[in-house]
Amino acid sequence: MSIEKVKNYLKEFGREDVLEFETSSATVELAAQAAGVIPARITKTLAFQSEDGCIVVAVAGDAKIDNKKFKDTFSIKARMLSPEQTLAFTGHAVGGVCPFALPSTVKAYADVSLKRFETVFPAAGSSNSAVEVTCEELFQYGRCEKWVDVCKGWEENA
Repeated sequence: MSIEKVKNYLKEFGREDVLEFETSSATVELAAQAAGVIPARITKTLAFQSEDGCIVVAVAGDAKIDNKKFKDTFSIKARMLSPEQTLAFTGHAVGGVCPFALPSTVKAYADVSLKRFETVFPAAGSSNSAVEVTCEELFQYGRCEKWVDVCKGWEENA
């Protein structure tokens, strides 16, 4: 089970505080309600087709992928994976996708839209989980390649 994998993975960093909710947190709105925070602080981890298979990008809950910025950054068109492909490549089902405990073939990135918050809430491998982390912890635990700027729509909420 993906959540157990993530919990074990986060223990490597001394973290044993994964939140498990009674209700679904599979969407930004549901996760915000469950965690008691504004939707923008929920981290969406989006999976895209890459030349090597898959990349994931962690973005703020109120951010949308900007196709031009994405192509300029990654030199590929922003093609999101299907739910089945996402599970196959990341090991996490849609609603629980996070940058943690990913196969070594998946490269993770973090979007600057997250940096305006002291802490954010990515999923933890299931559709009813999250973990509160700082942006630096998200970057470190996710073994992110780099910070990227591939989103739009969040600046007016900053």
